[in-house]
Amino acid sequence: MKSVKFCFILVFIFTVGISLAIPKPDEKEGKKDRTLERDLSSKEHYPNEEHNPEYDHEAFLGEEAKTFRQLSPEESRRRLGVIFDKIDKDKDGSVSQDELKEWIRYTQSRYLLDDVDRQWRSYNPEMKDKLTWEEYKKLLYGFMDDMDANDLDKTDDGPSYRDMLQRDRRRWSVADEDGDDALTRKEFMGFLHPEEMGHMRDIVVLETMEDIDKDKDGKVSLEEYIGDVYRGTEGETEPEWVKSEREQFAKFRDKNGDGVMDKDEVKDWIIPPDFDHAEAEAHHLIYESDADGDQKLTKEEVLNKYDLFVASQATDFGEAFSRHDEF
Repeated sequence: MKSVKFCFILVFIFTVGISLAIPKPDEKEGKKDRTLERDLSSKEHYPNEEHNPEYDHEAFLGEEAKTFRQLSPEESRRRLGVIFDKIDKDKDGSVSQDELKEWIRYTQSRYLLDDVDRQWRSYNPEMKDKLTWEEYKKLLYGFMDDMDANDLDKTDDGPSYRDMLQRDRRRWSVADEDGDDALTRKEFMGFLHPEEMGHMRDIVVLETMEDIDKDKDGKVSLEEYIGDVYRGTEGETEPEWVKSEREQFAKFRDKNGDGVMDKDEVKDWIIPPDFDHAEAEAHHLIYESDADGDQKLTKEEVLNKYDLFVASQATDFGEAFSRHDEF
């Protein structure tokens, strides 16, 4: 039993302490994407210059969409009508681009809020206003007290237990805005998901640099960049997308052309500025559905295009339906 518990703790450390701060690899291609401004869907929007409605479904239904169950067209329209009323915050009978944008952002962030709530309850079962560092450390890293000092520093192509503890300690301090060494639920969200909080994003850049900068010179070379996104085997032909990444590095990542990425260039890479995916998708949905051209959507216009919004499948959107009696 002790061995099983120990293994669970190790898995949990890797999951919570590291992976939440760094986007997961693209499972289809084995490609790691560290960009924090994630797209709204895993699908391409215009593959081969053809519109893919599945992109819109995932954007509207939520980033963590999974197939919920098949719905008839009639049921899709009925439930979509209920959601329309929720999106229409000012109750004027139409949905503006801003209202639609806020809904898309909500569906995209719902997984994050659910995760924070789950972990907050796990670490803070008494639901106190704050969680102290010592309480968190004991729960997640208490097993280290019984480990040999040499084992704490062992690595297997990744950070040691001591490194993980130090990284969490540093991140905790940045999340702790009032400096009392205890986190409120909001501060805890910043600790778990620093990529989602503006004041936490520099720590994500620093952690990314530490992961990729193998020679610890404070910069990311082309070799280090490629080594992070692709690990080929000896004799293997390099995939085309890796060649594309080399070009991306030269043309767009290394902005000053000195052959490496500094901290500011890494930040521009993983936190790209000036593009709002939710706003772009809201504009697209209105463009596709706005029959009278007034830049707003009535319930009739949305229902007439129900296939664009939900089609005959409800994923996380459908799961949201199941959580509310009014549906």
